[in-house]
Amino acid sequence: MIKFLLRVVILAAVFYGLTYFDVLSGLDIEPNPDGPLGEYGTYLWIGLIFGVINAVVGPVLRLLSLPFVVLTLGLFLLVVNAALLGLTAAVTDRMTIDGFGTALIGGLILALAGWVADQLLDR
Repeated sequence: MIKFLLRVVILAAVFYGLTYFDVLSGLDIEPNPDGPLGEYGTYLWIGLIFGVINAVVGPVLRLLSLPFVVLTLGLFLLVVNAALLGLTAAVTDRMTIDGFGTALIGGLILALAGWVADQLLDR
């Protein structure tokens, strides 16, 4: 449980970095300054939603797309990550994604951040 919460905090930091430094111009998050934790609470909430969607829906999507993953030697997992990011944007009204390219690059960045988080938390 602690590892999941730390992963959510790392994902929230990645979402904050992506929007603060405007890495992806098509990814917008509207922070809520009146929330319980202020603007940072919005990023924690979006990180939690993405973590839950990735933990619940992610394995199902990866299993259903297994033939495409094998056929493309794993590159289709980028499309699965983009779909999970798009699903997160559909669930929350504070996050918008302008197109599939933005979701694809954002999914790649979040996948790399998740991998780094797993490597750090497994020690």
